[in-house]
Amino acid sequence: MPESAVAIASYTAVSALGSGNAAHRDALRAGRSGLIANDYTAAGVPLPCWIGRVAGLEDDLPPDVDTRLHRLLARALRQDQLGEDLARTLADCGAARVALVLGTSTANIEQSEQAYRRLDDGHLPADLRDPRLHHLHGPAEWLSAQTGIAGPTFTISTACSASAKAFGLGARLLRAGIADAVLVVGADSLCASTLHGFNSLELVDASPCRPFDLQRAGLSIGEAAAMALLRHVDDAPLAARLLACGESSDAYHLSAPHPQGIGAEKALRAALRECDLPPDAFDYVNLHGTASRQNDVIEAALIARLLPRVLASSTKGATGHTLGAAGALEAVITLLAMDSGCAPGTTGCIAPEPAIAAQLLRSPRSATLRHALSFSFGFGGSNACLALACGAS
Repeated sequence: MPESAVAIASYTAVSALGSGNAAHRDALRAGRSGLIANDYTAAGVPLPCWIGRVAGLEDDLPPDVDTRLHRLLARALRQDQLGEDLARTLADCGAARVALVLGTSTANIEQSEQAYRRLDDGHLPADLRDPRLHHLHGPAEWLSAQTGIAGPTFTISTACSASAKAFGLGARLLRAGIADAVLVVGADSLCASTLHGFNSLELVDASPCRPFDLQRAGLSIGEAAAMALLRHVDDAPLAARLLACGESSDAYHLSAPHPQGIGAEKALRAALRECDLPPDAFDYVNLHGTASRQNDVIEAALIARLLPRVLASSTKGATGHTLGAAGALEAVITLLAMDSGCAPGTTGCIAPEPAIAAQLLRSPRSATLRHALSFSFGFGGSNACLALACGAS
Protein backbone atom coordinates (compact mmCIF):
# COMPACT_ATOMS: atom_id res chain seq x y z
CA MET A 1 0.00 0.00 0.00
CA PRO A 2 1.61 3.31 -1.04
CA GLU A 3 2.25 5.95 1.61
CA SER A 4 -0.05 8.32 -0.25
CA ALA A 5 -3.09 6.02 0.18
CA VAL A 6 -6.04 7.16 2.27
CA ALA A 7 -9.05 5.21 3.46
CA ILE A 8 -12.52 5.61 2.00
CA ALA A 9 -14.47 4.91 5.17
CA SER A 10 -17.99 5.35 3.76
CA TYR A 11 -19.61 6.24 0.44
CA THR A 12 -22.97 6.56 -1.25
CA ALA A 13 -24.68 7.99 -4.32
CA VAL A 14 -27.99 9.26 -5.65
CA SER A 15 -28.57 9.24 -9.41
CA ALA A 16 -31.09 8.23 -12.05
CA LEU A 17 -30.37 4.62 -11.05
CA GLY A 18 -31.81 5.21 -7.58
CA SER A 19 -30.80 6.25 -4.08
CA GLY A 20 -28.08 4.45 -2.15
CA ASN A 21 -25.51 1.79 -2.87
CA ALA A 22 -27.88 -1.17 -3.11
CA ALA A 23 -29.98 0.53 -5.79
CA HIS A 24 -26.88 1.32 -7.86
CA ARG A 25 -25.34 -2.12 -7.39
CA ASP A 26 -28.55 -3.91 -8.39
CA ALA A 27 -29.15 -1.72 -11.44
CA LEU A 28 -25.59 -2.08 -12.70
CA ARG A 29 -25.57 -5.85 -12.17
CA ALA A 30 -28.79 -6.06 -14.19
CA GLY A 31 -27.46 -3.76 -16.92
CA ARG A 32 -30.38 -1.39 -16.37
CA SER A 33 -30.38 2.23 -17.54
CA GLY A 34 -31.97 5.08 -15.62
CA LEU A 35 -32.34 7.33 -18.67
CA ILE A 36 -35.82 8.60 -19.58
CA ALA A 37 -37.27 10.77 -22.34
CA ASN A 38 -36.67 14.38 -21.32
CA ASP A 39 -39.52 15.74 -19.20
CA TYR A 40 -37.55 18.60 -17.61
CA THR A 41 -39.72 21.64 -18.33
CA ALA A 42 -38.18 24.46 -16.25
CA ALA A 43 -37.37 26.43 -19.41
CA GLY A 44 -40.60 25.61 -21.25
CA VAL A 45 -40.96 22.91 -23.89
CA PRO A 46 -38.51 20.06 -23.15
CA LEU A 47 -35.57 19.57 -25.46
CA PRO A 48 -36.09 16.34 -27.47
CA CYS A 49 -33.47 14.12 -25.85
CA TRP A 50 -33.01 11.68 -22.96
CA ILE A 51 -31.92 12.57 -19.43
CA GLY A 52 -30.81 10.94 -16.20
CA ARG A 53 -33.30 12.55 -13.81
CA VAL A 54 -33.51 11.64 -10.11
CA ALA A 55 -37.15 10.85 -9.41
CA GLY A 56 -39.16 12.50 -6.65
CA LEU A 57 -36.94 15.47 -5.79
CA GLU A 58 -39.81 17.91 -6.18
CA ASP A 59 -41.71 16.31 -3.28
CA ASP A 60 -38.78 14.83 -1.40
CA LEU A 61 -38.30 17.19 1.53
CA PRO A 62 -39.88 20.16 3.35
CA PRO A 63 -39.88 23.55 1.57
CA ASP A 64 -36.89 24.87 3.54
CA VAL A 65 -34.66 22.57 1.46
CA ASP A 66 -35.14 25.06 -1.28
CA THR A 67 -33.20 24.00 -4.37
CA ARG A 68 -32.97 20.90 -6.52
CA LEU A 69 -29.26 20.57 -5.75
CA HIS A 70 -29.82 20.90 -1.99
CA ARG A 71 -32.43 18.17 -2.19
CA LEU A 72 -29.98 15.90 -3.98
CA LEU A 73 -27.40 16.53 -1.25
CA ALA A 74 -29.91 16.03 1.55
CA ARG A 75 -31.09 12.75 0.05
CA ALA A 76 -27.51 11.49 -0.29
CA LEU A 77 -26.84 12.24 3.39
CA ARG A 78 -29.68 9.87 4.32
CA GLN A 79 -28.36 6.89 2.33
CA ASP A 80 -26.46 3.87 3.64
CA GLN A 81 -24.25 4.67 6.64
CA LEU A 82 -22.80 7.89 5.28
CA GLY A 83 -24.72 10.29 7.52
CA GLU A 84 -24.18 8.18 10.64
CA ASP A 85 -20.49 7.68 9.89
CA LEU A 86 -20.05 11.40 9.34
CA ALA A 87 -21.79 12.20 12.65
CA ARG A 88 -19.48 9.78 14.50
CA THR A 89 -16.45 11.25 12.75
CA LEU A 90 -17.44 14.78 13.76
CA ALA A 91 -17.79 13.62 17.35
CA ASP A 92 -14.48 11.74 17.33
CA CYS A 93 -12.34 14.27 15.48
CA GLY A 94 -14.05 17.54 16.35
CA ALA A 95 -15.95 19.58 13.79
CA ALA A 96 -13.01 21.88 13.09
CA ARG A 97 -10.85 18.90 12.05
CA VAL A 98 -13.30 17.70 9.40
CA ALA A 99 -13.03 19.33 5.97
CA LEU A 100 -15.43 19.45 3.03
CA VAL A 101 -14.48 19.44 -0.66
CA LEU A 102 -17.37 19.72 -3.12
CA GLY A 103 -17.04 19.39 -6.88
CA THR A 104 -19.73 20.90 -9.10
CA SER A 105 -20.03 22.54 -12.50
CA THR A 106 -23.23 24.56 -12.12
CA ALA A 107 -24.02 24.75 -8.37
CA ASN A 108 -27.52 26.23 -7.92
CA ILE A 109 -27.71 27.78 -11.37
CA GLU A 110 -31.30 26.56 -11.75
CA GLN A 111 -32.28 29.19 -9.18
CA SER A 112 -30.42 31.88 -11.12
CA GLU A 113 -32.27 30.82 -14.27
CA GLN A 114 -35.60 31.10 -12.45
CA ALA A 115 -34.66 34.49 -11.05
CA TYR A 116 -33.83 35.94 -14.45
CA ARG A 117 -36.99 34.54 -15.98
CA ARG A 118 -38.96 36.33 -13.27
CA LEU A 119 -37.17 39.70 -13.16
CA ASP A 120 -39.24 42.33 -11.38
CA ASP A 121 -38.57 45.67 -13.08
CA GLY A 122 -34.98 44.59 -13.62
CA HIS A 123 -34.54 43.18 -10.11
CA LEU A 124 -34.42 39.61 -8.87
CA PRO A 125 -37.72 38.47 -7.32
CA ALA A 126 -37.81 38.72 -3.52
CA ASP A 127 -37.82 34.97 -2.94
CA LEU A 128 -34.66 34.49 -5.04
CA ARG A 129 -32.48 37.38 -3.84
CA ASP A 130 -30.42 35.37 -1.35
CA PRO A 131 -26.87 35.60 -2.79
CA ARG A 132 -26.09 32.10 -1.50
CA LEU A 133 -28.41 30.77 -4.23
CA HIS A 134 -26.33 32.34 -6.98
CA HIS A 135 -22.65 31.88 -6.20
CA LEU A 136 -20.58 28.80 -6.87
CA HIS A 137 -19.63 28.13 -3.25
CA GLY A 138 -23.24 28.28 -2.02
CA PRO A 139 -23.90 24.51 -2.01
CA ALA A 140 -20.72 23.81 0.00
CA GLU A 141 -21.69 26.49 2.53
CA TRP A 142 -25.19 24.99 2.78
CA LEU A 143 -23.84 21.46 3.23
CA SER A 144 -21.38 22.58 5.91
CA ALA A 145 -24.23 24.18 7.84
CA GLN A 146 -26.42 21.08 7.46
CA THR A 147 -23.75 18.65 8.65
CA GLY A 148 -21.92 20.74 11.24
CA ILE A 149 -18.58 20.50 9.43
CA ALA A 150 -16.46 23.41 10.66
CA GLY A 151 -13.11 22.68 9.02
CA PRO A 152 -11.84 24.06 5.70
CA THR A 153 -14.53 24.07 3.01
CA PHE A 154 -13.68 24.13 -0.69
CA THR A 155 -15.54 24.15 -4.00
CA ILE A 156 -13.85 22.78 -7.11
CA SER A 157 -15.32 23.61 -10.49
CA THR A 158 -13.25 22.15 -13.31
CA ALA A 159 -16.18 20.99 -15.43
CA CYS A 160 -16.55 17.21 -15.63
CA SER A 161 -13.40 16.43 -13.63
CA ALA A 162 -14.49 18.55 -10.63
CA SER A 163 -15.45 15.89 -8.11
CA ALA A 164 -12.65 13.52 -9.15
CA LYS A 165 -10.23 16.34 -8.36
CA ALA A 166 -12.09 16.78 -5.06
CA PHE A 167 -10.75 13.35 -4.06
CA GLY A 168 -7.23 14.54 -4.82
CA LEU A 169 -7.58 17.69 -2.72
CA GLY A 170 -9.21 15.72 0.09
CA ALA A 171 -6.27 13.31 0.20
CA ARG A 172 -3.78 16.19 0.26
CA LEU A 173 -5.61 17.82 3.19
CA LEU A 174 -5.25 14.58 5.14
CA ARG A 175 -1.60 14.05 4.26
CA ALA A 176 -0.75 17.66 5.13
CA GLY A 177 -2.35 17.32 8.56
CA ILE A 178 -4.87 20.07 7.84
CA ALA A 179 -7.79 17.71 8.50
CA ASP A 180 -8.35 14.36 10.18
CA ALA A 181 -11.30 13.51 7.92
CA VAL A 182 -12.68 14.92 4.67
CA LEU A 183 -16.16 14.66 3.18
CA VAL A 184 -15.71 14.57 -0.60
CA VAL A 185 -18.83 15.43 -2.60
CA GLY A 186 -19.84 15.63 -6.24
CA ALA A 187 -23.16 17.25 -7.08
CA ASP A 188 -24.90 18.70 -10.11
CA SER A 189 -28.60 19.02 -10.88
CA LEU A 190 -30.51 19.36 -14.11
CA CYS A 191 -30.85 22.88 -15.46
CA ALA A 192 -31.64 24.56 -18.75
CA SER A 193 -28.14 25.97 -19.12
CA THR A 194 -26.49 22.56 -19.43
CA LEU A 195 -29.21 20.91 -21.51
CA HIS A 196 -29.44 23.72 -24.04
CA GLY A 197 -25.76 24.66 -23.78
CA PHE A 198 -24.51 21.20 -24.70
CA ASN A 199 -27.19 20.97 -27.38
CA SER A 200 -25.92 24.22 -28.92
CA LEU A 201 -22.51 22.53 -29.21
CA GLU A 202 -24.21 19.65 -31.05
CA LEU A 203 -23.16 17.27 -28.28
CA VAL A 204 -26.60 15.96 -27.20
CA ASP A 205 -28.05 12.79 -28.71
CA ALA A 206 -31.80 12.81 -29.37
CA SER A 207 -31.76 9.10 -28.38
CA PRO A 208 -30.28 7.51 -25.25
CA CYS A 209 -26.51 7.96 -25.37
CA ARG A 210 -24.30 5.14 -26.72
CA PRO A 211 -20.77 5.35 -25.26
CA PHE A 212 -18.06 4.01 -27.59
CA ASP A 213 -20.62 2.83 -30.16
CA LEU A 214 -19.67 3.51 -33.77
CA GLN A 215 -23.07 5.17 -34.30
CA ARG A 216 -22.93 7.37 -31.17
CA ALA A 217 -24.27 10.88 -31.62
CA GLY A 218 -23.66 12.64 -28.32
CA LEU A 219 -24.33 12.54 -24.61
CA SER A 220 -27.35 12.39 -22.33
CA ILE A 221 -27.32 14.87 -19.43
CA GLY A 222 -27.94 13.53 -15.93
CA GLU A 223 -27.91 14.70 -12.34
CA ALA A 224 -26.46 13.15 -9.20
CA ALA A 225 -24.97 13.60 -5.76
CA ALA A 226 -22.22 11.28 -4.53
CA MET A 227 -20.28 11.39 -1.27
CA ALA A 228 -17.23 9.69 0.22
CA LEU A 229 -15.72 10.05 3.67
CA LEU A 230 -11.92 10.01 3.60
CA ARG A 231 -9.87 9.08 6.68
CA HIS A 232 -6.30 8.13 7.48
CA VAL A 233 -5.65 4.47 6.70
CA ASP A 234 -4.98 3.64 10.36
CA ASP A 235 -8.44 4.97 11.26
CA ALA A 236 -10.28 2.69 8.82
CA PRO A 237 -8.17 -0.45 8.26
CA LEU A 238 -10.85 -2.47 6.45
CA ALA A 239 -12.16 0.28 4.21
CA ALA A 240 -11.62 0.80 0.50
CA ARG A 241 -8.58 2.87 -0.47
CA LEU A 242 -7.88 5.87 -2.61
CA LEU A 243 -4.38 5.05 -3.85
CA ALA A 244 -3.78 8.09 -6.03
CA CYS A 245 -5.28 10.97 -7.95
CA GLY A 246 -3.36 11.83 -11.09
CA GLU A 247 -4.13 15.25 -12.53
CA SER A 248 -3.20 17.27 -15.60
CA SER A 249 -4.28 20.31 -17.57
CA ASP A 250 -3.53 20.37 -21.28
CA ALA A 251 -5.49 23.58 -22.11
CA TYR A 252 -5.72 22.42 -25.71
CA HIS A 253 -9.22 23.75 -26.48
CA LEU A 254 -12.19 25.23 -24.64
CA SER A 255 -14.38 22.17 -25.22
CA ALA A 256 -12.48 19.57 -27.29
CA PRO A 257 -9.94 17.07 -25.92
CA HIS A 258 -6.41 16.98 -27.26
CA PRO A 259 -6.50 14.81 -30.43
CA GLN A 260 -3.66 12.61 -29.15
CA GLY A 261 -5.09 12.41 -25.62
CA ILE A 262 -1.95 14.01 -24.16
CA GLY A 263 -3.68 15.43 -21.07
CA ALA A 264 -5.55 12.22 -20.31
CA GLU A 265 -2.33 10.20 -20.65
CA LYS A 266 -0.47 12.56 -18.32
CA ALA A 267 -3.19 12.16 -15.68
CA LEU A 268 -3.06 8.37 -15.97
CA ARG A 269 0.74 8.27 -15.77
CA ALA A 270 0.67 10.62 -12.76
CA ALA A 271 -1.72 8.27 -10.95
CA LEU A 272 0.44 5.23 -11.75
CA ARG A 273 3.55 7.02 -10.44
CA GLU A 274 1.81 8.11 -7.25
CA CYS A 275 0.53 4.64 -6.36
CA ASP A 276 3.70 2.93 -7.71
CA LEU A 277 1.77 0.25 -9.58
CA PRO A 278 2.20 -0.90 -13.19
CA PRO A 279 -0.71 -0.70 -15.62
CA ASP A 280 -1.30 -4.46 -15.53
CA ALA A 281 -1.92 -4.33 -11.76
CA PHE A 282 -5.37 -2.91 -12.49
CA ASP A 283 -8.36 -5.12 -13.16
CA TYR A 284 -10.93 -2.55 -14.32
CA VAL A 285 -11.18 1.03 -15.55
CA ASN A 286 -14.35 3.14 -15.45
CA LEU A 287 -13.98 5.26 -18.58
CA HIS A 288 -15.04 8.87 -19.00
CA GLY A 289 -16.97 7.65 -22.06
CA THR A 290 -19.40 10.51 -22.73
CA ALA A 291 -20.57 9.15 -26.13
CA SER A 292 -19.28 12.24 -27.92
CA ARG A 293 -17.47 11.56 -31.18
CA GLN A 294 -14.09 13.03 -30.22
CA ASN A 295 -13.81 12.00 -26.57
CA ASP A 296 -14.58 8.33 -27.08
CA VAL A 297 -12.25 7.67 -30.01
CA ILE A 298 -9.36 9.40 -28.22
CA GLU A 299 -10.03 7.57 -24.96
CA ALA A 300 -10.36 4.23 -26.76
CA ALA A 301 -6.94 4.72 -28.35
CA LEU A 302 -5.43 5.66 -24.97
CA ILE A 303 -6.79 2.52 -23.29
CA ALA A 304 -5.66 0.26 -26.13
CA ARG A 305 -2.17 1.76 -25.93
CA LEU A 306 -1.58 1.88 -22.16
CA LEU A 307 -4.09 -0.53 -20.56
CA PRO A 308 -4.61 -3.16 -23.28
CA ARG A 309 -5.60 -6.06 -21.01
CA VAL A 310 -7.78 -4.21 -18.50
CA LEU A 311 -11.56 -4.63 -18.46
CA ALA A 312 -13.22 -1.32 -19.28
CA SER A 313 -16.67 0.25 -19.47
CA SER A 314 -18.50 3.56 -19.39
CA THR A 315 -21.52 3.82 -17.09
CA LYS A 316 -22.87 7.07 -18.54
CA GLY A 317 -25.33 5.09 -20.65
CA ALA A 318 -26.96 4.12 -17.34
CA THR A 319 -26.75 7.39 -15.39
CA GLY A 320 -26.31 10.05 -18.05
CA HIS A 321 -23.38 12.43 -17.91
CA THR A 322 -23.70 14.04 -14.48
CA LEU A 323 -21.09 16.71 -15.24
CA GLY A 324 -19.41 17.98 -12.06
CA ALA A 325 -20.81 15.03 -10.11
CA ALA A 326 -19.48 12.43 -12.57
CA GLY A 327 -16.08 11.93 -10.95
CA ALA A 328 -17.52 11.16 -7.52
CA LEU A 329 -20.46 9.15 -8.86
CA GLU A 330 -18.25 6.98 -11.02
CA ALA A 331 -15.74 6.54 -8.19
CA VAL A 332 -18.61 5.19 -6.06
CA ILE A 333 -19.74 2.96 -8.93
CA THR A 334 -16.18 1.64 -9.26
CA LEU A 335 -16.00 0.95 -5.51
CA LEU A 336 -19.32 -0.91 -5.72
CA ALA A 337 -17.99 -2.96 -8.63
CA MET A 338 -14.95 -3.97 -6.58
CA ASP A 339 -17.04 -4.73 -3.51
CA SER A 340 -19.57 -6.85 -5.41
CA GLY A 341 -17.13 -8.54 -7.80
CA CYS A 342 -19.09 -7.40 -10.85
CA ALA A 343 -17.75 -5.01 -13.49
CA PRO A 344 -20.58 -2.97 -15.04
CA GLY A 345 -21.33 -2.98 -18.75
CA THR A 346 -21.47 -0.14 -21.26
CA THR A 347 -25.20 0.39 -21.60
CA GLY A 348 -26.23 1.45 -25.09
CA CYS A 349 -23.12 0.25 -26.92
CA ILE A 350 -23.88 -2.24 -29.69
CA ALA A 351 -20.93 -1.98 -32.12
CA PRO A 352 -17.88 -0.64 -30.22
CA GLU A 353 -14.90 1.31 -31.47
CA PRO A 354 -12.46 -1.27 -32.91
CA ALA A 355 -9.53 -0.05 -30.80
CA ILE A 356 -11.29 -0.95 -27.58
CA ALA A 357 -13.74 -3.65 -28.69
CA ALA A 358 -11.76 -6.55 -27.20
CA GLN A 359 -11.80 -5.18 -23.67
CA LEU A 360 -14.95 -3.03 -23.55
CA LEU A 361 -17.68 -4.70 -21.50
CA ARG A 362 -21.07 -4.29 -23.13
CA SER A 363 -22.82 -6.24 -20.37
CA PRO A 364 -21.95 -6.80 -16.69
CA ARG A 365 -19.31 -9.44 -15.92
CA SER A 366 -18.42 -11.17 -12.68
CA ALA A 367 -14.74 -10.63 -11.92
CA THR A 368 -12.32 -10.23 -9.04
CA LEU A 369 -11.48 -6.53 -8.99
CA ARG A 370 -8.70 -5.64 -6.56
CA HIS A 371 -7.47 -2.44 -8.14
CA ALA A 372 -9.36 -0.12 -10.47
CA LEU A 373 -9.09 3.23 -12.20
CA SER A 374 -11.71 5.90 -12.81
CA PHE A 375 -11.22 8.54 -15.52
CA SER A 376 -12.70 12.06 -15.55
CA PHE A 377 -11.87 14.55 -18.30
CA GLY A 378 -13.27 18.08 -18.22
CA PHE A 379 -13.70 20.91 -20.68
CA GLY A 380 -10.57 23.03 -21.07
CA GLY A 381 -8.36 19.97 -20.70
CA SER A 382 -8.77 19.50 -16.94
CA ASN A 383 -8.13 15.79 -16.37
CA ALA A 384 -8.13 13.44 -13.39
CA CYS A 385 -7.52 9.73 -12.90
CA LEU A 386 -8.36 8.03 -9.60
CA ALA A 387 -6.63 4.80 -8.57
CA LEU A 388 -8.71 2.77 -6.12
CA ALA A 389 -8.30 -0.47 -4.18
CA CYS A 390 -10.79 -2.71 -2.40
CA GLY A 391 -10.45 -3.21 1.34
CA ALA A 392 -8.70 -6.58 1.03
CA SER A 393 -5.93 -5.26 -1.23
